[in-house]
Amino acid sequence: MDPLLFAAFTAGYILLFIWAILTVKNSRHVSAAFLLPVILGLIYDNGILAGGSLIGEGSTLKLLNYARFWIHAFFTPLLVLYSWHTLKQADIDWAKTGTLKLTAYLLTAGLIVMELFTEVFGLELEDKWEYGVLSYSSAETQGGPPIMVLIVSAVLLAASIVIWHKQGWFWFFAGAVLMIIGSAIDIPIESAAAVNAFEWLLLLSLTATAHFQKKRGLTKT
Repeated sequence: MDPLLFAAFTAGYILLFIWAILTVKNSRHVSAAFLLPVILGLIYDNGILAGGSLIGEGSTLKLLNYARFWIHAFFTPLLVLYSWHTLKQADIDWAKTGTLKLTAYLLTAGLIVMELFTEVFGLELEDKWEYGVLSYSSAETQGGPPIMVLIVSAVLLAASIVIWHKQGWFWFFAGAVLMIIGSAIDIPIESAAAVNAFEWLLLLSLTATAHFQKKRGLTKT
């Protein structure tokens, strides 16, 4: 069942990627541009998980799974820059300062480096069968979400609250909260893929937010 769910998520992310491209096209609102690599990474991630059992055990699948960790380390922190741009696009004065710009870029770079050193460098992978999905994951026991993910989630939540207050747009906040809830609770479902629905809903809310801000900007011009 899980391979089909991961395949469905792959298709869902492809749709979000197309929507994000259309949002970026002919637009001065660039927040959606930072979603493109994140969504591409999730297309790859879910696609590899969906097709792992078809590829089979061996060095090829192991290498493909190893790339998932590198992609996650480099692309997920870009959501910090997405958050910063949503604040700028909401015409918030303090978000336009050079100080916040520098902070956003330094935090993004710092999170990438931290993820590489804490999760990627020295990573040992072992094959794993779970609910019909064959993948290669860390041989070490995971003790909850990585620090990088927690910080990115906090940044998204903070930005979403400001956007809700400033522009009356609730769905950014809803997506951020759902993602945090999905990461925090243990859902009693016989599936490792089902919880990824929270991640897809987050990216849906982020893409919708970029689209909303683009339309709002167009109505003001």
